Amino acid sequence: MAKLNCWEIKKCEREQGGGKARELGVCPASTDMACDGINGGKGAGRLCWAIAGTFCGDQVQGDYAQKSISCMSCEVFKLVKKEEADSFCLLKPGQIYRSVK
Repeated sequence: MAKLNCWEIKKCEREQGGGKARELGVCPASTDMACDGINGGKGAGRLCWAIAGTFCGDQVQGDYAQKSISCMSCEVFKLVKKEEADSFCLLKPGQIYRSVK
């Protein structure tokens, strides 16, 4: 069985060709092919929290540092983390997270 991507879980329809993509814009999680296959997703569909400019709650979100707390409480993050267990990938390849002191 194929693993669900964020747009399938959230039913936002903002993936390429989705029902709301023309009206609301295509979410960058569905087009980031550098992340294709990570956590078993299409594009960044199972790594959306690490992608700047994704949509959530009808609002464009910021970069990882700005949205990490809210994303970690999201059902998509929790589901992917549970399904991937020991092979869970938190960050996009090459992405560096530095905390602000």
